[in-house]
Amino acid sequence: MSDDPSDETGKETGPSGTPEEEPRRRRRKMSAKGGDPRAQKQFHTKVKTARKRSNSSARWLQRQLNDPYVVKAKQDGYRSRAAYKLSELDDRFKIIPRGGSVVDLGAAPGGWVQVCLERGVKRIVGLDLLEIEQIPGAELIVLDFTEPDAPEKVKAMMGGPVDAVFSDLAPWTTGHKSTDHLRIVALVELAAHFALETLKPGGNFAAKVFQGGTEDSLLAELKPRFEKVRHAKPPSSRSDSAETFLLAMGFKG
Repeated sequence: MSDDPSDETGKETGPSGTPEEEPRRRRRKMSAKGGDPRAQKQFHTKVKTARKRSNSSARWLQRQLNDPYVVKAKQDGYRSRAAYKLSELDDRFKIIPRGGSVVDLGAAPGGWVQVCLERGVKRIVGLDLLEIEQIPGAELIVLDFTEPDAPEKVKAMMGGPVDAVFSDLAPWTTGHKSTDHLRIVALVELAAHFALETLKPGGNFAAKVFQGGTEDSLLAELKPRFEKVRHAKPPSSRSDSAETFLLAMGFKG
């Protein structure tokens, strides 16, 4: 996906008020209405480094303020830009079970839960270390999924097999690359093993991973158990981000 909101032809060089000015006016109007998230790129907000704000936090804030999907999420009523990642994956792979049941691991702040409910999920349980503001139609709980008894607690809540397990789990990072990699892999494996124990036949599993973060041993375990296993990066995932998504579809039971 191009970051350029227009197809520039070099014709917009006339003085103000001439016909050449009209394309710019139309794009400003569309951007103001939130029609195309890429069009938001035209309005760039700069963040100054304050006494209590580091350069890295200022860069993060500037990226958030100028992210078209952050702006669009607010306009569409989603709690996070991550909602578009799941919706784009579902548009392409049909992983959300209409009329079915879902467990959402790492659900805060609730964007994936909102998308699931919009697309017809009958029951969804979302959990996270952080408290999640309640969403009508969802069961949202505070739970550390890495605790030994957490998977059994979630299974008891569901009362039986489910149609999909989604994981947006992410570890607290240390800044030490090897350590963080091991933590990421451990969370993906934990979520995958939970899915293998919980899914109905035909069910789907989707988890956020990072490039190089899915071990061959895990893929070898998943491939015989699902009809399709693959990686995908949705358009709304930032191009400079190492994140991608592991999709395992059609659980064989």
